Amino acid sequence: MGDDNDREVEALRSLIECSERMVVFTGAGISTESGIADFRSPGGIWTKYQPIDFDEFISSEEARRESWRRKFKIEPTMTRAEPNAGHRAIAQWVLEGKVSSVITQNIDGLHQVSGVPDDRMIELHGNATYATCLECCQRYELQPIREQFERDETLPLCTRCKGIIKTATISFGQAMPQREMIQAQEQTRACDLFISIGSSLVVYPAAGFPGMAKQSGAKLVILNRDPTDQDPIADLVLNREIGPTLSAVLA
Repeated sequence: MGDDNDREVEALRSLIECSERMVVFTGAGISTESGIADFRSPGGIWTKYQPIDFDEFISSEEARRESWRRKFKIEPTMTRAEPNAGHRAIAQWVLEGKVSSVITQNIDGLHQVSGVPDDRMIELHGNATYATCLECCQRYELQPIREQFERDETLPLCTRCKGIIKTATISFGQAMPQREMIQAQEQTRACDLFISIGSSLVVYPAAGFPGMAKQSGAKLVILNRDPTDQDPIADLVLNREIGPTLSAVLA
């Protein structure tokens, strides 16, 4: 088994060394190693609560209150989380100029904390570490919103246009961010190596990027603890823990 692991690590290291334009695509699996539970996993938030649809959030003050209640209930877990060895390895490759973009389904901002610049990040599902106005896109930090909400559950409204403020994440029923989707498609089609890390590759349209990269001539690597339906099209599949594997590749 050790020899097989060594061969997998060496194969991945060789692909990265030969790459000139690599794209890294990350899902919940990389963040679970930092203690952030996958929303879909047993015990995850979606097994405890029915997701609040975007239209319901817009139309119902009570839905907005419940959304903020949930947000602040899980906030300590996210704020305590720190980047793990997997995040740090990816940041190192970005620093070395190997990675053109990091496309992520995650909303925790850990890639940026690990050192990946904002201009190399493409966040398909938004970011839970701040909020924005749905009308004018003004950005708001969470702490003042939390302090006000915990006093009397006052719903935040934009000081500029009085629009509804929401965490900067993409909810059920909310359109995917057009600019980020276009950027992700462009980066995926232009890369020579696409590495999918910690994604079950079942949530579309994001799960379509590995196939898009492959069709455009890139090598495809899937690193995920469990098998995925897209393993058969990959050039290399590693069913392993992410942090230790990427650390071994860097060693």
